[in-house]
Amino acid sequence: MAEMGKLDHLKERLRAIEGGGDYAFANIEELFLVPNIITPPKFKVPDFDKYKGTTCPKNHMKIYYRKMGAYSKDEKLLIHFFQESLTRVAVTWYTNLELS
Repeated sequence: MAEMGKLDHLKERLRAIEGGGDYAFANIEELFLVPNIITPPKFKVPDFDKYKGTTCPKNHMKIYYRKMGAYSKDEKLLIHFFQESLTRVAVTWYTNLELS
């Protein structure tokens, strides 16, 4: 009986991995935190010390905006690439933000 439970569990996991076209979102645009972003040609995200959620967030923001200073007028670009400066729990929080 326990083996049947394992088999059912494996089947369920396989269906989840393969997808099957049953997604929680109907429109791919729902995945974008910042829609309609235009990335400049040859844009390269600067290297950042990743924010892990354990240091001062204000200092992290200062460093981020200073490194992205050339793009300070492009709010969408700043918001979109902010996730590149995060890791661990901080990136999980950021990617789960809802559009407003």
